[in-house]
Amino acid sequence: MNPHTLDRPLRLLRICLHLLLGGLLVLAVARAYVDGRPHALEVLAGALVMGGVYTAGPLLPRVGRSPAATAVWLAVLGAAWLVLLLRTPDGVWLAFPLFFLQMHLLPTHWGLPVVAVTTVVAIAGFTRHVGGLGYGVTIGPMLGAAVAVATVLGYQALYRESEQRQRLIEELHETRNDLAAVERSAGVLAERERLAREIHDTLAQGLSSIHLLLRAAERALPDRPEAAVPHVTQARQAAQDNLTEARRLVYALAPVELEGASLPAALERLCATTQQRSGLTVHFHLSGEPFEVPTAYEVALLRIAQSALANTVRHAEASRAELTLSYMDTSVTLDAVDDGIGFDPQNAGFGLSAMRARARSLGGSWTVESSPGHGTALAVSFPWSVR
Repeated sequence: MNPHTLDRPLRLLRICLHLLLGGLLVLAVARAYVDGRPHALEVLAGALVMGGVYTAGPLLPRVGRSPAATAVWLAVLGAAWLVLLLRTPDGVWLAFPLFFLQMHLLPTHWGLPVVAVTTVVAIAGFTRHVGGLGYGVTIGPMLGAAVAVATVLGYQALYRESEQRQRLIEELHETRNDLAAVERSAGVLAERERLAREIHDTLAQGLSSIHLLLRAAERALPDRPEAAVPHVTQARQAAQDNLTEARRLVYALAPVELEGASLPAALERLCATTQQRSGLTVHFHLSGEPFEVPTAYEVALLRIAQSALANTVRHAEASRAELTLSYMDTSVTLDAVDDGIGFDPQNAGFGLSAMRARARSLGGSWTVESSPGHGTALAVSFPWSVR
């Protein structure tokens, strides 16, 4: 509950309190004149004074805001009530609205003692008029004080609870906004990482191939231009493929190699293209009966194969490499093996880290086995089953 929703009931209570005090003042004056009491004029004067002091309270800007000004106003109002109580026994009923004012405007540790004193004064004043102390004389003001105390304390407790709940709601909104900001930031970072892997596995590898092909053509020129032509042709084709891949990457579409072709066909074509451009002997093997797997798995397997062969061409100094795609009952697995110089997996570069991150981001497993002088074996597997 918003604490502001309690403002309307509070305004209604204030109006009722105004009406109650005004009605009790009119009642005290009317009974004094109807009963023909000797102090009727003094009762009227006391009622007017008390009513004037009470009316001045809401008009004074410091009352209710300054503790000192509030205490002074309540003291003057209490003195006016005491004068009225000394002139008429009906003044005892005016203690009831005073209880509410004292509990509402004073701190609780001051309000309770003041209410207690007001109760004692009310009982004493009424006893002076009736000439004796009875149960009704005692219980009436005490019940009034108890009701006022319980009502004000209950309202204050409800208000505090509403404020606390409102603070919790605001904190929840702030936490939710912070969480949304963190999630957006994490999404941006994940997308950046994904794009970095895509660029490394496609454009960077393609540009590296173009660089190698152009270097080969450069060595053949100008003495053997006929030997440079195939290298330039392959470089031009690689540039075209990379341009197409860049456009696909911008529009976040599937790799061009998979468009209109199955994953085994795309991997077989990758092996043939790599062998043609690099001179490395590359063989592709298919194990098991192919079945449909999520596109995300196919993209990941193709990108990892591209990156693995690119690393072999650039760093392994290998003479032979093999790709094996295996369709099993509960998984689809890609193995990449070469007979190169190997390396220390503990000192893996960005390419291997990107492959591992790509596999694990889709719930797959990724392992690499290598050591200096003993080649490299890489395996990535995604859990799946024929449905």
